[in-house]
Amino acid sequence: MSESKNAHPNGWDKTKLVSRYVTEGAKSAPHRSYYYAMGLTEEQIHQPLVGVATCWNEAAPCNIALGRQAQAVKRGVDHAGATPREFTTITVTDGIAMGHEGMRSSLVSREVIADSVELTMRGHCYDALVGLAGCDKSLPAMMMVMVRLNVPSVFMYGGTILPGKYKGKDVDVVNVFEAVGQHASGKISDKELHDLECVACPSAGACGGQFTANTMACVSEAIGLALPNSAGAPAPYESRDEYASASGEAVVQLIKNGGPRPRDIVTLKSLENAAAVVAATGGSTNAALHLPAIANEAGINFNLFDVAEIFKKTPYLANLRPGGKYVAKDLYEIGGVGVVLKELLDNGYIHGDCITVTGKTIAENLEGVSLPEDQDVVYPVKNPIYPTGGVVGLKGNLAPEGAIVKIAGLEDLVFEGRARVFDGEEACFEAVQNRDYKDGDVLVIRYEGAKGGPGMREMLSTTAALYGQGAGGKVALITDGRFSGGTRGFCIGHIGPEAAVGGPIALIRDGDIIRIDANEGTLEVKLSDEELENRRKEWRPRKTNYNSGALYKYAQLVGSARDGAVTHPGAKEETHTFVNL
Repeated sequence: MSESKNAHPNGWDKTKLVSRYVTEGAKSAPHRSYYYAMGLTEEQIHQPLVGVATCWNEAAPCNIALGRQAQAVKRGVDHAGATPREFTTITVTDGIAMGHEGMRSSLVSREVIADSVELTMRGHCYDALVGLAGCDKSLPAMMMVMVRLNVPSVFMYGGTILPGKYKGKDVDVVNVFEAVGQHASGKISDKELHDLECVACPSAGACGGQFTANTMACVSEAIGLALPNSAGAPAPYESRDEYASASGEAVVQLIKNGGPRPRDIVTLKSLENAAAVVAATGGSTNAALHLPAIANEAGINFNLFDVAEIFKKTPYLANLRPGGKYVAKDLYEIGGVGVVLKELLDNGYIHGDCITVTGKTIAENLEGVSLPEDQDVVYPVKNPIYPTGGVVGLKGNLAPEGAIVKIAGLEDLVFEGRARVFDGEEACFEAVQNRDYKDGDVLVIRYEGAKGGPGMREMLSTTAALYGQGAGGKVALITDGRFSGGTRGFCIGHIGPEAAVGGPIALIRDGDIIRIDANEGTLEVKLSDEELENRRKEWRPRKTNYNSGALYKYAQLVGSARDGAVTHPGAKEETHTFVNL
């Protein structure tokens, strides 16, 4: 590195590093005094400062191992010659928040996590970021803030939970949610429900199926922000610490090399790669919210319809829950997400020339990877589980701004029935628990959108109860809210415009005929434009119960689900980035 007034015997030149504001020159003496108070040496103070951000907490098993892994990241940063500074932020864990008012906080937490990491990085002038996340919204949030700040960054997943065992079969938390429905319909006893809940979640780590956490973990590798294979190992495995240490070393190398930075990595092509891995693994519909939100941070147009286009042409390959039979640990044991990516690459379904945090392209990272024989966890492209993606976008007069459905595991992709309308999930859940519905009904849950909820709640409690009662294929459910990655059955979410802004879903009445066609990608209500317009004139906005606090602020700012339910304009309105201050 060139000599300058900010160069030090350790070889670092801080002329272009933001930490110069708190470590260099006479004016920074007060700041340095704080670092001495925390035991840093003079050499450590004048090295680059690397933020090590985790979502560690005692809310749920998804997050409980992140503190341990952060220590390994810090060792890697230190070994590479930079100075780690650990900090934590919140998570709202869906498995705990599900099925009650707490779920309103879940999607909101994505923005709070990204914002809080941004503020910590800005306030303390950290030069780079390693972000560790373990639960649904924290994964996209960490990736969003990396792109927003555009500092050298490496993402690290906390890892999946180990499967539980019940009556000789692998089980997870979704089995418990579904067991609630079985219990309500008298199919299992109090003791059986209790026995299942006691063994379903045997370790630290995020939900084991291809639900939102594991979906976004696959995205982290496909999009290029994580080291290859780092998404795979379950949370309790010691090998996770090795990847954590390597992530710490890698981020220091990115500082030394001047990149690639997140906006070099997150491009339209890499977003398409990310969408492809979601489709190929039968991943969570929530990815259709999170990928546009990440794109927004880079100033890239990539909305629900763009995601759906990739879903439409990508084969469904991975036999993972909830649509299939395996969990993330099984994918890890046959080689990890790289196996899926290589099969997609070799058959022209992803772009191999996208740069990644290794400094190499994704094609270079995947050299030597191959699809193992004699296994049915990942199918070859020539013999896929289904020829198009496990997730499908829909559009029609009921969803002008789109909707999304996971078709993984579905046999019939067309459903037509009479609407049964509920304003809010609780009313629908109560009807389901009382079996107050008929086969062939289309259950409509509205006023659960990002603005109208507020918070765009997931409906796993209701969908799991339906499935537990044996009605999973006999009724459909549509909503302007969301579904858990663990949801299965004919369930359509993200309907836009949402009811709160007068979207067509607000105009539906009991008995209207709704047709869903996942083959054609349509969602229609059999009403004339004239009838819909007459109903729209009668419609009046509703006030929510959240008229102060964080949920109120979120409702004022949040945009359409089509564009990722984001709360700020993103890179398009920037005049500068953090690293260029």
